[in-house]
Amino acid sequence: MGDKARRLLPATLREFGMFVLKQGWAALFGALLLAAILISKAIWQPDWPLTRYDALFVFALGTQILFLVLRLESLDEAKVILIYHFVGTVMEIFKLHMGSWDYPDQGLAEIAGVPLFSGFMYAAIGSYMARVIRIFDMQFAPYPPYWITLVLAALIYGNFFTHHFLPDIRMALFAATLLVFWRTRIWFFIGQNPRWMPLPVAAFLSAIFIWIAENIGTFTATWTYAGQGVGDFVSFGKFGSWYLLLYVSFVLVTLVFRDVLSRRAITPKTRDQR
Repeated sequence: MGDKARRLLPATLREFGMFVLKQGWAALFGALLLAAILISKAIWQPDWPLTRYDALFVFALGTQILFLVLRLESLDEAKVILIYHFVGTVMEIFKLHMGSWDYPDQGLAEIAGVPLFSGFMYAAIGSYMARVIRIFDMQFAPYPPYWITLVLAALIYGNFFTHHFLPDIRMALFAATLLVFWRTRIWFFIGQNPRWMPLPVAAFLSAIFIWIAENIGTFTATWTYAGQGVGDFVSFGKFGSWYLLLYVSFVLVTLVFRDVLSRRAITPKTRDQR
């Protein structure tokens, strides 16, 4: 779109268009992985020498390497992705063992029945979070005491394991996310003007898109949930799970990007004034 055409659009519409484009650019890794899942489902043949799951693993690993080579991700961002990849894979192994979901196909690249490409689905979320912070020049303020966020993330992650044996405390965890983070605003820049959004609202909206991606995964039979029939939507309970898991993702990101957190509320400023 040329400068003249952009000037004909209302400023709000131009800003929204740029917001969508930047969000898409931040989510590039995840978008490519979803495209690979859809395309591989459409074309893969059972007699091919490489299984579909192994091909997805090779694609995801190659994409990750390419992102680093092309400097689409920094080494610090790669650290976040690696941490979340590990955290996600550990949970995958446990949940698969407990029968929460299943991978109907098989491949050589797997650990305890979990195909290795699955860890990259979690890594895609870590990649998005790290990239979106940089692309939108984000700052989070006023940020709660850091130790509280670590405890909350640990409780959320732990509950994904312990609720199989102990009472499920997710309702209390939902309330805790609001109690801890409701005052925290995500300050971001689309152009020169600062915008903000409450952090829980951003988590809610992000969980919707992940829930949609989950449906793509089950629609293509890449994985299936216990009790889910053919053609059924992923239960809305999984939306709540991802809402909580996003807080774990975010706190993991802050292990590397501590400089974007501020204990004091900030006022609207231009990028140069910051």
